[in-house]
Amino acid sequence: MSSTAANAVPQKADASAWLAVAAGTIGSFMATLDISIVNAALPTIQGEVGASGTEGTWISTSFLVSEIVMIPLTGWFVRTLGLRTFLLICASLFTAFSVMCGLSNTLDMMILGRIGQGFTGGALIPTALTIVATRLPPAQQTLGTALFGMTVILGPIIGPLLGGWLTENVSWHYAFFINVPICAGLIGLLLLGLPHEKSNWGGLLRADWMGIIGMTAGLGALTVVLEDGQRERWFESEFIIILSLISLVGFALLALSQFISNEPVIRLKILFQRSFGAVFVMVGAVGMILFGVMYMIPQFLAVIAGYNTEQAGYVLLLGGVPTVLLMPFMPRMLETIDVRVMVFGGMLCFAVACFVNLGLTPDSVGMHFVIGQLLQGCGLALAMMALNQAAITSVPRELASDASGLFNAARNLGGSIGLAIISTFQERRISFHMDAIGTATTANSPLAQDYLHALGAQLGGDPMQGTAMLTQLMQQQALVMAYNDLFWIFGIIVVATLPLVFLLKPLPKGVPLAMH
Repeated sequence: MSSTAANAVPQKADASAWLAVAAGTIGSFMATLDISIVNAALPTIQGEVGASGTEGTWISTSFLVSEIVMIPLTGWFVRTLGLRTFLLICASLFTAFSVMCGLSNTLDMMILGRIGQGFTGGALIPTALTIVATRLPPAQQTLGTALFGMTVILGPIIGPLLGGWLTENVSWHYAFFINVPICAGLIGLLLLGLPHEKSNWGGLLRADWMGIIGMTAGLGALTVVLEDGQRERWFESEFIIILSLISLVGFALLALSQFISNEPVIRLKILFQRSFGAVFVMVGAVGMILFGVMYMIPQFLAVIAGYNTEQAGYVLLLGGVPTVLLMPFMPRMLETIDVRVMVFGGMLCFAVACFVNLGLTPDSVGMHFVIGQLLQGCGLALAMMALNQAAITSVPRELASDASGLFNAARNLGGSIGLAIISTFQERRISFHMDAIGTATTANSPLAQDYLHALGAQLGGDPMQGTAMLTQLMQQQALVMAYNDLFWIFGIIVVATLPLVFLLKPLPKGVPLAMH
């Protein structure tokens, strides 16, 4: 941060600034919570709105696509409408779209509500970091960053548990209705904590529409490609080819707008700054772990161990324990420990968390994931919060909105890439392991014959049932081996990002940290 920017704000934030930070924290928590809370209720929702399994995936995909498009656009909206006006509009519309989703009785109505939730909720995530960067002095930004980091971490962790509990004990509708009282409190905090800024409506006419259209097409189409690529057999599908071309043209328009527009919708030049560029890549890797591993563990526990959504949610909740325990110490740690050390330690925890899960067997249950979840929680607390702080201190204050948008877009895009890796490699590795097991287990194998005879005796002498059970066991074993492969892949991805730590700049030292 420049000395001029640092002197533009007081050295100690007042009460209204902290109310604004609280509003940003609640808004980002609510938006990240809604990413995962609905996934737990998805099978029930599909049944009630009359959607097939394939159609039902759009309930999640529509939210992710609209959210990832909105996140980078947030900085432009803030500059055009003013921060308070923009957030009040988004919070009010998010409430309305949440009610619409809760009242949905058709798939079209549900998808329309989820698109609205994604657009308006997507704005609530990066603006939280913008509030920290612009409303708090440097001496107190580490505390604000820690609060923001905790919500980003805990939202996706608590979501599946809360969604599963509401679906099992109340109704799936309340996974959406729960947003209404939270939004009411959020609007009150925004009115108290943020000053009114004059809107620049003329900016709509002078906007970088080439960049806006390019970013919307590029990110939107890319997210759908990543979400549906494997299901559509990737480039065997005309649908995926067309979307890929749309994405390519969109990003080309976005790049061209950087040279043509006087005020680009988002300033991509900050990606070429050494420190922020490294942050962007590492946050993408964190997104892969955050969303990818959190998807794999419940799926494994449901298919292999027979856990329900609520039981799997408690296993995921373990990842939030280190975050809560480390939270009070994070501001002081950010002040006294080199940010590069914290990020390296956090990313190392991620890698080890993946590698300790390599010993999965068909007998593995929730206890097998305890060490990995605790390590992942430590990694999230250390790496995410340190990367948050590195992001907002690596760019000038006037570029805080752009940095925040790119930071959060990297996390969500990383999550989409992680889920695409899972869907692609899981199917292919299952086929690979089934072929390997089948080659070793032939009809002429004495061990296979003895096993079939033993199964047949247990099942009343029916050889067909014995063969069917053996096939089922082979498929289960292949699935477990595929999960082991996926944890290995994610671990290697994290290890590959570790050298980027040395590109980060240390945080400014010598500034006293005010504790609240």
